[in-house]
Amino acid sequence: MVFKNSLNANLENKTYKERGSVMKKKRKWPVITLTIVLIIAGIIYFLPHYLNKYQKEGNLQLEGLKEAVTVYRDAKGMAYIYARNLSDAFMAQGFVTAQDRLFQMELTRLFSSGRISELAGEKGKNIDIRMRTIGFYRNAKKHAKILSPETRLFFQKYADGVNAYIKTRKKTHHLKFKLAGIKPGPWTIEDSLTIMYYMGWDSAGNIRAEIISQMLVDRLGIEKAKEIFPITKNPDDDPLERVESRTMNPDPDTLHLSGDKKIMSFLEQGALRVGSNNWAVGPGLSPGGKPIVANDPHLDSRILPGPWYPCGLILPHLRAIGVNIPGIPGMVVGRTDHFAMGVTNAYGDAQDLFIETLDPKDSNMYMEGENSFPFEVIEETLKIKDKDAPGGFSKEKIRIRLTRRGPVVSGILPGLKTKKVMTLRWVPFETMGPYIGLEKLLSARSVEEIREALSHVNVIMLNFVFADTKGNIGWHVSSRLPIRSQSDGALPQVVKDSRDHWSGWIPWDEMPHRYNPEKGWVGTCNHMIVGSDYPYYYSSRVSSSYRYQRLKQLMNVPGKKPADAQWRFQQDTLNLMAKKTAPLMVNALMAHEDTKEMARILSNWDYRDDPDKVAPTIFQSVYREFAWLVFKDELGEDLAKSMLDQWTYWQERLEKMVLEGSSPWFDNTETGDVKETRDTLFHQAALEAAKEVGSRLGDDLAKWQWGKLHQIEFVSPVRRKGSGKGLIGGGSHPFPGSSETLCRGYYDFNSPYNVKISASLRMVADLGDEDKVLAVLPGGVSGRIFDPHTKDQIEAFVRGDKMYWWFSDKAIKGHATSTLTLTP
Repeated sequence: MVFKNSLNANLENKTYKERGSVMKKKRKWPVITLTIVLIIAGIIYFLPHYLNKYQKEGNLQLEGLKEAVTVYRDAKGMAYIYARNLSDAFMAQGFVTAQDRLFQMELTRLFSSGRISELAGEKGKNIDIRMRTIGFYRNAKKHAKILSPETRLFFQKYADGVNAYIKTRKKTHHLKFKLAGIKPGPWTIEDSLTIMYYMGWDSAGNIRAEIISQMLVDRLGIEKAKEIFPITKNPDDDPLERVESRTMNPDPDTLHLSGDKKIMSFLEQGALRVGSNNWAVGPGLSPGGKPIVANDPHLDSRILPGPWYPCGLILPHLRAIGVNIPGIPGMVVGRTDHFAMGVTNAYGDAQDLFIETLDPKDSNMYMEGENSFPFEVIEETLKIKDKDAPGGFSKEKIRIRLTRRGPVVSGILPGLKTKKVMTLRWVPFETMGPYIGLEKLLSARSVEEIREALSHVNVIMLNFVFADTKGNIGWHVSSRLPIRSQSDGALPQVVKDSRDHWSGWIPWDEMPHRYNPEKGWVGTCNHMIVGSDYPYYYSSRVSSSYRYQRLKQLMNVPGKKPADAQWRFQQDTLNLMAKKTAPLMVNALMAHEDTKEMARILSNWDYRDDPDKVAPTIFQSVYREFAWLVFKDELGEDLAKSMLDQWTYWQERLEKMVLEGSSPWFDNTETGDVKETRDTLFHQAALEAAKEVGSRLGDDLAKWQWGKLHQIEFVSPVRRKGSGKGLIGGGSHPFPGSSETLCRGYYDFNSPYNVKISASLRMVADLGDEDKVLAVLPGGVSGRIFDPHTKDQIEAFVRGDKMYWWFSDKAIKGHATSTLTLTP
């Protein structure tokens, strides 16, 4: 107001001409502001269209096609490919995937093949060394040479489609390539196989659990370490827990693994972590009389547009709608006109670590008993981005040593008498075959044919849940597991002679499976899926059983289970672990004046981890601090952090201690004559949690809503931090659930509470619905920067809203927003 009055006074002292000039200047400001707003609005509207100007309509010639292919896209940007033959369908799938996800494919290829330092420079070197040591690309090259003609065509036509896009559409390549300073290279069969091996790595192993177990033995000795080894109980088994490993080496070596950087790198945060829920209900539980399959694979989905690429493949003899990892042809989750299927991590132990003794006379040799063998040595060259080097890259040679079991993955470990190294053995590298299995799945017409196709899926170990239109349901674990002759895989195995520790393979018919059970449904949630009577060692590392226990509760409620209800099941937030342990926490906190308010809030909780509730924040923060207090004194800070960051390793073990009420682990060894109890630690943990959470949200407990801490942030791969992150990212969102709920919201123990692992897809496929499949992604279809389809599904995903993949011709064409014809 002062400024306005001053302006009017100045105008009164000026001539008419001068006053007019001033008024014109005054009037120009709104015009200039409006102009700037319009320019910005124009940039926001037109820039995405300009940067993402790739052909979605009209006609486009594609060399290599046999016949014309039509590609419809819906309002989400999802492609539905109509082809007359399979080779054209796979080529078109490769082409449209490259249109939408080429940059993501390139990043995955660089990472999995050990070439990420070409993009990231020196920061990526250790990752490259680890990836090349494991040997995904090295073994993919071997595998490609033995593929059957049918399987080779499956991969090659897909690669041809990718390469047709790279070669002919250079002007429409993703902007991200320019921002990252890289160019896409030709796509090969080996690239697709490498990505498959990479995705299979964490689906079939317990290498991190083996490392943690050995580190516990190093520090505590075997008997004390066994007190906190994982509990692996099958929730469908009898109440007697199958806790201890049956044939564990009773006298393992002390190896001091914590001092070896190479081994410790396998515990790094960047490791791929996977989980999932899937289930199928039979005709008796389905209102429409046809089976329903539900699946929500759990992955790190924060990097836009998400890990899965959705697509439809429609041929005269085949109709398939679903997803796969960009870079891999076919479909791994979805439905066809004959069946539907979903996957979870099976956690079968297909990885073993071996302790090898160096020949004391020659460090280039290793011992098997009295016999000495030379290491196989492979030399590879890293290409590292370096602006100061000629051509912008420096080169560094690395040497990879292998024994008859696999590559050396450690430095030299100081043994008791001789120097030792550790090697890694992984099943898929030893079970290569001419078929991959995915190429056979698409054409399956029944549960029996699905099972036959899965018998060839050796690269990745998954629980495949499936149902066919005839009313059959089932699940089966893919890949192979070794029969171990000397001890199980819970700890690294000492090589003492030339006998093969893997004496054979569990027969396919004896791999875990189930078909048409009397209860009318099947399901898996990464839990222990074999009972105590299973004749073979299966795994020492599985996920906690809380999610499967909750699924059983939901399925056992009388009545039909329509698709809408199963969509809600995927978003269920009831925490069964909290339901058992929180009342004990309440009693402990109620006994102290300074934690009574926390106890009061917990006592009124319905045990649902919902974003608008305060109780989940209190429970999660207190229980986390409690776990730290239980283990830190005996293990030391570093080992405690390493173990606690592997939630599934200790979670059910600690719950057992809490429910029993007493354990020597509750007493703090650092406090001398004072003896702490469970309730002592709960109180101490609550005070620590109050400080930690209070520093973020303030001291008023009423403002401690779970969603303020427990958030998921979606970011672009080219700008994960700093200014501009929000412009091209998807923002932060309060997120329901926790690690213990069906609605998974996993956070790192050492970096609470932001979500790291969540559903990477929600899908419910009702085989009685001929028009659509319920499905939503935590991002979008397109990986192009500024493309609206990069993040247009985020809000629906976070809120739990329904979205659809279209299945019938009528639904696909009725919802089409563009039509592209690919011609030979």
